[in-house]
Amino acid sequence: MTSHYEERLQKDLAWIQDLVAIVGANIEEAIGNSVKSVLSLDRDLAAQTIIGDYTVNRQTRELDRLCHTFVARHLPSAGHLRYVSSVLRLNIALERIGDYAATISRTAAQLSTEAPPIVQRDIETMCEHARRMLHEGLKSFQNHDIALANATLASARQFAQHFDKVFADLVKEGEERSRPVSDLFSLMATFNRLERVIHQAKNICEETIFVGTGQLKGEKLFNILFVGDKNNGVSQLAEHFTRKAFPQSGTYRSAGFAPADEIDARYVQFAKRVGLDLGMVWPTPLSTFLDQLDEFHFIVGLHPDSRQRIGKVPFHTTLVVWDMGSTEDPEETYRRLTPLVRTLMEKLRGEQAC
Repeated sequence: MTSHYEERLQKDLAWIQDLVAIVGANIEEAIGNSVKSVLSLDRDLAAQTIIGDYTVNRQTRELDRLCHTFVARHLPSAGHLRYVSSVLRLNIALERIGDYAATISRTAAQLSTEAPPIVQRDIETMCEHARRMLHEGLKSFQNHDIALANATLASARQFAQHFDKVFADLVKEGEERSRPVSDLFSLMATFNRLERVIHQAKNICEETIFVGTGQLKGEKLFNILFVGDKNNGVSQLAEHFTRKAFPQSGTYRSAGFAPADEIDARYVQFAKRVGLDLGMVWPTPLSTFLDQLDEFHFIVGLHPDSRQRIGKVPFHTTLVVWDMGSTEDPEETYRRLTPLVRTLMEKLRGEQAC
């Protein structure tokens, strides 16, 4: 027989779950309406979407109150505590997504004319993906579906490169001066908020995994490409030292602008002294990676002219240039290089980076 306490606990949980579903449905609709108002220049729909955000704000405040009341009343532990703490974090994501919808709607009032066809297609594609991810993220949370959460996270990673196309299309419109610059800024704001919806959907999926397994969000892994001139010394040293010193922090590759035929014998010999093996590696041309630069979070240029020679990098890839000075002496290069690598990895992963 269920106790009165258990009945009350389940009833309070049900209120929280129902309100999560209500707020989720409202913000899904708001995102769709906000984008529709931009594409059709429907300023009335934009105004109604902005007004609707105040309702969402009240609902998220009520959700926050219900969660804190639940904790105070029931002093939950284990699964119930994980769930309520996740709802509190989820609630912040929901409120922000509501704000994104309002911001997108406000851009509709700023546009002087409809977006060009190619940009409209970009908006529709990003909106469809953002809404699907948001829907599946919320569904995974409501149903405690860890498999769906993981699948949705994987889908988000595959879509990252689309933002580069969006940016390129907007730049092209700007170069052609086909419309006011203010319109392009407004459209960019729309894309930015849709991208943020995708990021918040990822956060929702991670909360699903936490509720189901107790597994906290892990530290991010970084893909790093070291680029030198000939890829026969310093860039190889950088790749292999980073891999040895920080094996659990990411994946590391190296390449050269004009790769040599083989690794410099001086670097091969020095590497052995510090526990690195360059005897079985070969220089790699940068051209090998040009079609996949968007897969790297950071490109580290180890040549003074790296920025000019690499040129434009993908939107989500960061180019860093290190002044290595003369690279004739492998030991001196190593002394310059290793503190730079350690500083970078500790900034990215914290002092406990490994």
